[in-house]
Amino acid sequence: MALTDADVQKQIKHMMAFIEQEANEKVEEIDAKAEEEFNIEKGRLVQTQRVKIMDYYEKKEKQIEQHKKIQMSNLMNQARLKVLKARDDMITGFYQLLEEKVIIRCRQQDVEMVQVAVNKNIPIFKAAVKKHIVVQIDMNHFLPSSICGGVEVYNDNGKIKVSNTLENRLELLAQQMMPEIRVSLFGANPNRKFRD
Repeated sequence: MALTDADVQKQIKHMMAFIEQEANEKVEEIDAKAEEEFNIEKGRLVQTQRVKIMDYYEKKEKQIEQHKKIQMSNLMNQARLKVLKARDDMITGFYQLLEEKVIIRCRQQDVEMVQVAVNKNIPIFKAAVKKHIVVQIDMNHFLPSSICGGVEVYNDNGKIKVSNTLENRLELLAQQMMPEIRVSLFGANPNRKFRD
């Protein structure tokens, strides 16, 4: 049985439609696969970058932590040096009072150290002032252990006090630096006529 032209055309159209459908399905399949591969690659790149960013900020955090520790250590060392200087400056209290009998108050844990400093400073004071001095450490009243150190020197009746603690020195320093801090924070006052 021979095919007519119409049948051939019909079969050709049918085959073309089938091929086109196959091609469209293949295109959709390739697009889906490409989309899936793109999403996988994008996810991998995002994850890689996320890990890099997390590593970067973790390193930064460690550097900041290290820097803070170094600063804290430096501040602690400076504070310790100031405390030692305050203890050595006990003689300043003697000079300020110029009394023949003085009473010293210190932290309970510093009694031995203060006693050594007293023994060292009495001859220096005597040589400088040409005056005898009796120094007694107050064993009934101690400075709070919460302070960093230093001493308070009193005259015999306790009416005159010279405070030489680190906290007291820092407070005095803060008051002295207040104008400088004010300028740093708010700038120079244009209405101020006199400058120290």
